[in-house]
Amino acid sequence: MGYWGFDGQPHTGTMVVNAAVVNAVLAAFGRLYAERFPIRQMQPEDAYGGQDPVSMAADNTSGFNCRLAVAAGPPSWSVHAYGEAIDVNPVENPYLDAGQPEPPQGAPFLDRADVRPGMAVAGGDLVTAFASVGWAWGGRWTASPDYQHFSATGG
Repeated sequence: MGYWGFDGQPHTGTMVVNAAVVNAVLAAFGRLYAERFPIRQMQPEDAYGGQDPVSMAADNTSGFNCRLAVAAGPPSWSVHAYGEAIDVNPVENPYLDAGQPEPPQGAPFLDRADVRPGMAVAGGDLVTAFASVGWAWGGRWTASPDYQHFSATGG
């Protein structure tokens, strides 16, 4: 899939998703490409041995990863395990776990009012692109916002 890098140049990346969401993903990323929205890199999670913390620390945009959800309660599969969720620019868009950014390199991006390239913000290009295909944004979650997370199911 084509994307614009933070270096202002076009790049090609690879993403694994469920076949049922391919058209929506291509449409969302097509909009992002047209807007020249910057993405750091795009590699399948297996390039990081399926280790989500390592992929996030590398600011990797990815989809499928066979892993459990990060949620309270009994263990359950993440929507990433079904290939129906995507994390975009995890450093610029950290997940807040008990108030701590994941990945830790995302700490400088906790002030969401200080909008910088690659960030997901309400009404911005990234959130709008995924909303246009009916996907929900984890940045709207109140308990533990997940600014990098977009999903077909809302979870």
